[in-house]
Amino acid sequence: MTIAAAAFGLISDGYQNNLMTMANVVLKKLYPKDYTPDVSTRVSNALLVGAVLGQISVGLLCDRIGRKAALVATTLLIVIGATLGTAAHGAHGSVQGLFWFLTVARGITGVGVGGEYPASSTSASEAANEKLLKNRGPVFIMVTNFVLSFGGPLAVSVFLIVLSAAGENHLSTVWRVCFGIGILLPLTVFYFRMRMLTTQLFRKGAIKRRVPYWLVLKRYWKTLIGTCGAWFLYDFVTFPNGVFSGTIISSVIKDGDIKQTAEWQLLLGAIALPGVIVGALLCNPLGRRNTMILGFSGYLVFGLIIGCAYDQITRIIPLFVIFYGLMQSFGNLGPGDMLGLVSAESFATSVRGTCYGLSAAIGKTGAAVGTQAFTPIQTNLGKKWTFIIAAICGVSGIVVTYFFVPDMTGVDLADEDEKFLQYLADNGWEGKVGDDGDDEVLDDDMSSNSIAEKKA
Repeated sequence: MTIAAAAFGLISDGYQNNLMTMANVVLKKLYPKDYTPDVSTRVSNALLVGAVLGQISVGLLCDRIGRKAALVATTLLIVIGATLGTAAHGAHGSVQGLFWFLTVARGITGVGVGGEYPASSTSASEAANEKLLKNRGPVFIMVTNFVLSFGGPLAVSVFLIVLSAAGENHLSTVWRVCFGIGILLPLTVFYFRMRMLTTQLFRKGAIKRRVPYWLVLKRYWKTLIGTCGAWFLYDFVTFPNGVFSGTIISSVIKDGDIKQTAEWQLLLGAIALPGVIVGALLCNPLGRRNTMILGFSGYLVFGLIIGCAYDQITRIIPLFVIFYGLMQSFGNLGPGDMLGLVSAESFATSVRGTCYGLSAAIGKTGAAVGTQAFTPIQTNLGKKWTFIIAAICGVSGIVVTYFFVPDMTGVDLADEDEKFLQYLADNGWEGKVGDDGDDEVLDDDMSSNSIAEKKA
């Protein structure tokens, strides 16, 4: 239950991440003059800015206060942000006021969505390590990235159902109902999160006071370059291509029909989803690092194919959507699956949330930069260059992964905890280790020095 309660809430993150895909198309249809590319980018980027803040702050929170408190806080933030977004209105009917209201609401949602990454992933990896060590990687991927990626097709499916029920003459109702359903998803796991137990690894390995961040940086600087750098490159490509994929598909469809755009968008999401499962199957036999390299290679191959033959491929919409979907599928297979897993495995329990949150925050920074740059790239260089740049990011991702990302396949997370505490003791750090709130596990004070002495 701990694994499911920790991670299943990520479906609401996937839904929120992809909510603007069709909402951008609808708002552009409703407000053709007011919903300019700059406004569209601002509303879309608000979630990313909030996510960066959430990933860093909640990453620290889940290490210093606890995983459960962080999970409950992120759930509440998503509910509040989604409620505000559903009820968004401008003062005196102002359209620009509506867009600013949406921007603030999406920002609040983003803090919750961003916070889910370190809070959910650290809890899920630790619980999986205790119960399913040999299959920790596949289990972690299926309860985190699969659920997260499923949010994309779910968002489009909900949109199609609501659009069919309300009709194209009530588009304002359509986008508000879609926003409203985003309130319900995090509530489905709220009860279970309130009842979940803290993992054994956190109880034994937490450092809540006098955290030696300089020593942490000295030990993990190389790994952080790998996780932060690869995540930046991945999100730089995948997020704008997710947010604006509806706009891209709409631009190659005759008359930009909304329902037809949504149907092709659903196919795109369905093609991309199996990559998550393939990545889960490969992460043990092939290894984390090699699987990530394989995924980045897909960006290189399909990015170049689509980019170099863009004018020809877009004349055949099914072929364009299939190639586009395969590019995203390789992204899911490699960095999409592996970055969360590697970031949850490579750091000691006491700083796992902080380092994971930092890595994910740098990734979301890449997403914000990519989203901000997406429209200027299309306008000034041409639409094909968004795919050629994806191929360049694929090459860069391969290099960063090969030289900086560790492979923790099959390694018990408790082993790294012991090595980290020994490292702290060797460098003269003294302090309490363990979660004071759980007397069943810790009957006496533990310090890095005392643990080192026991080992000796």
